[in-house]
Amino acid sequence: MAATANTGDTAWLLASTAMVLLMTPGLAFFYGGMVRTQHVLVMLKMSFVCLALVTVLWLAVGYTLAFGPDLGAGLLGNLDHAFLRGVTMTDLHGSVPTLLFSCFQMSFAIITVALISGSIAGRATMRGWLVFVAAWTLLVYVPLAHWVFAPDGWVSAHLKALDFAGGLVVELNSGAAGLAAAVVLRKRKDFERRPVRPHNLPLVVIGLALLWFGWFGFNAGSALHVEGAAPTAFLNTQLAACAAMIGWPLIEKWRLGSVDMLGVTSAAVAGMVAITPSCGEVSPLGAVCIGFAAGVVCAFAINLKFKIGVDDTLDVVGVHGWGGIVGTVSIGLFATSAMSGREGLFYGGGFDLLWRQIVAVLACGSFSFVVTWLIAQAVNRTVGFRTKVEYEDVPGRDEEIAYDNATLDEVRARLDEPRHPERVGAPAAPDDDMARVNRILDVLEQRERDR
Repeated sequence: MAATANTGDTAWLLASTAMVLLMTPGLAFFYGGMVRTQHVLVMLKMSFVCLALVTVLWLAVGYTLAFGPDLGAGLLGNLDHAFLRGVTMTDLHGSVPTLLFSCFQMSFAIITVALISGSIAGRATMRGWLVFVAAWTLLVYVPLAHWVFAPDGWVSAHLKALDFAGGLVVELNSGAAGLAAAVVLRKRKDFERRPVRPHNLPLVVIGLALLWFGWFGFNAGSALHVEGAAPTAFLNTQLAACAAMIGWPLIEKWRLGSVDMLGVTSAAVAGMVAITPSCGEVSPLGAVCIGFAAGVVCAFAINLKFKIGVDDTLDVVGVHGWGGIVGTVSIGLFATSAMSGREGLFYGGGFDLLWRQIVAVLACGSFSFVVTWLIAQAVNRTVGFRTKVEYEDVPGRDEEIAYDNATLDEVRARLDEPRHPERVGAPAAPDDDMARVNRILDVLEQRERDR
């Protein structure tokens, strides 16, 4: 262990931590633009609640259970560092301060649980969500983080599978958990016949921009050094996102005859999801292949929910779940000794690494699904997790707060005023048109005075 912190590594991790923390507000905008108008504020709240709750839980017991000394068999850490007890400002994790490393890992926990909200958008109570976030963070995320990220975790130390930046812990975990939560909360009554269309695509694109920016810190920051794997992880993140933005639209064009902006934004996310576990393990060429494959697979996967009847509202399973699987398994194919010290099947390593990656996917995915299902059932039966059916389609108080529609409604009412009976069907005279315009201007001026 280095005697003093490396200033370059510390500066990079500080920046990366801030970038990853920005991803949760970015996710709030991304999800908020994708849902119906009456649900936009609920989605924003669900993400920002995670920032507050998970931060406090991580300080209390999350960090020590995930990265404290192993209790045995690589399953969970102990409570030696509860409330960061015994962790001082001079303690180091490698070449960076331990406090900073803890904060960096905390940002991963926050975004992971926030991702799940997309699978149950518009049909979860806030009361139930608060309880779910706390329970899920401690019972699902923390154990998986120890399995994969801790040096003595069973996936990293015993199974010896690779996950550079969280394909198992963040992406596959959130996808499997989203599937379980969606099963428990049941589908919307109009699920098959009325797909959710984004009410604000520019907001979705703004959210994507923040996520894309933060993902460079997410992946390259996981190197914990400014040299070595960090530059390649940074480049691979960009390459995979762009390759997926080619693969997904090709499938969309072939299946639907057109490409829409929502598909393009989802494609970019799918590419970055898939490269997350492999960004520090594969070459740039491998990143392009993985990103393209993720775009193709996820473009098909988002439609599986209609076949199995599970209402994964914003395609968390189709994008993060399947994208995480593609990226994690692909390490067993594309890993190079120059990057990871291990070789995948395509580089002469045989099946040794591939089977380990597959076992890791099955173990982590199964654990996440089963425990999440139990948590969601418990929350639903105690404090209530599923909203009333009426809430799905009837705009509530959130719509009035999110957008000021009063002016638009008043203008519409004026325009819809019936003409004089004797003039029905007759073309409007110029004076009538001017009068209608003047009435609209009167409404707008009155609204401006009322502000």
